[in-house]
Amino acid sequence: VLAPVLGAVADSRGRRMPWIWAFSVMYVVGAYGLWYTAPDQFDVTRTLILFGIGLIGMEFATIFTNAMLPGLGAKDDLGKISGSGWAFGYIGGVLALALMLLLFQAGDSGKTMAGIAPIFGLDPSTGADTRIVGPLTAIWYAVFKIPFFLWVRENPDPNHKPHTVAEALGGLRETLRGLPKHKSLFSYLGSSMLYRDALNGMYTFGGIYAFGVLDWSIMMVGIFGIVAALTGAIFAWIGGKADAAFGPKPVIIVCIVTLLFTAVFVVGLSRDAVFGIPVAQGSSLPDILFFVAGGLIGAAGGALQAASRTMVVRQSNPERMTEAFGLYALSGKATTFLAPLLIGIVSEVSGSQRLGITPIAGLFLIGLVLLLWVKPDGEHSTWSEPSS
Repeated sequence: VLAPVLGAVADSRGRRMPWIWAFSVMYVVGAYGLWYTAPDQFDVTRTLILFGIGLIGMEFATIFTNAMLPGLGAKDDLGKISGSGWAFGYIGGVLALALMLLLFQAGDSGKTMAGIAPIFGLDPSTGADTRIVGPLTAIWYAVFKIPFFLWVRENPDPNHKPHTVAEALGGLRETLRGLPKHKSLFSYLGSSMLYRDALNGMYTFGGIYAFGVLDWSIMMVGIFGIVAALTGAIFAWIGGKADAAFGPKPVIIVCIVTLLFTAVFVVGLSRDAVFGIPVAQGSSLPDILFFVAGGLIGAAGGALQAASRTMVVRQSNPERMTEAFGLYALSGKATTFLAPLLIGIVSEVSGSQRLGITPIAGLFLIGLVLLLWVKPDGEHSTWSEPSS
C-alpha cells in the first residue's frame, strides 16, 4: 500500500537516492539479525520483526532503484540494460549461494559441499551453519552496493518543479481513479499481478516440491537453485537483447508460455513415475527431469522479470515513474496469497502435493490472456500532466 504513496512523494521532490540509502540500511539490519535465531533462544516474534524489516527494506529499495532505469540510457537500450542488470544479479546470487554451500552449509555428513567442516567453527547442532546466511547476505549486499552509491547518478530533470506531498498524493489519487481509462497499463498491471504470483509460487514451492515429492536433501535443493540461477543469468541477458530488438511484450509472452509448459511438465514428475510411466526404483530420471524444469524456470523467470521492468517504463507516465513502479509493486503484492492458497487447497482436496502445483498453470494462462489488451509501447499520449 505504501509503495505508490512513497513513489509519488519521491517523484514530487525529484529525488530517489536518499530513499534507496534508507531502505538499504533496513535490509542490511534485518538480514543480519537472522543470525539471532538459534534453536535454544528462538523467539518467533523477534524473528518475524527482523525478517519484516529486511523484506520491507529490500522491496522498497528495489522500487526506487527500478525507477532509475529510464535515466540510465536511451529508450532502445533499456531492454539490454534491464536484462544485463538482472543477469548480473543472478550471477551474484550464484556466487553467494555457492559460497554458502561450499564453506558454510553442512550436509547430512556434517561436511560442506567442499568436504570440509563449516568454517569459523560454526556448529550445525545450533543451526549456525544455516543461520550464517543472514550476516553473509547483509555483508554481500552492503559491499556490492558501494559501486552503486559511488557512481550511479540520478541526473534530475532540470525542468522539474518540486511540489508538495499533498499535491503528490492528489496526483496519485488521479492516477488510481483514471487507471481503468488507461486500458493498456491497467491490463498489464492485472496480467503481471497474476503471472508474477505464479512465478513466485514456482520459486517458493520448487524446493518444497522437491522435498515432498522427490525426497531431495537440502544440498540437492541448493544445487537446483544454482542451476536455476545460472540459466536465469544467461537468459536474462539474452532476453534483454531480444527486448531491445523486438520490445518487451514478445519476450514476456514467450516466457509465460515456457513457464506454463514447465508447470504442466512438473506435475507429471514423481519419484516412481514420469507422466504416468513407471520408472525403476532408485532411477535418477525424475531428478534429471526436475533439474531440466529448474533450468527452464530460471531461464524464463529471469528474462520475464527483466522484460517486465522494461514494460513498466513503456506503460507509465514518464513524469511519475517512481509512482508507477510503486503501483507495480503494489499489484505484485496484492495477490501474493493466491498461489500458496490455491496450491494448499488443491493439495488438500486431491491428497497430492504433485497435483497441488496445477493452479500455477492457471494463473499463467489468465496472465497471458490479459496481455491481449496491452499495447507494446503504452499510451503515453493519454496521460495528463502531473500536479505542480
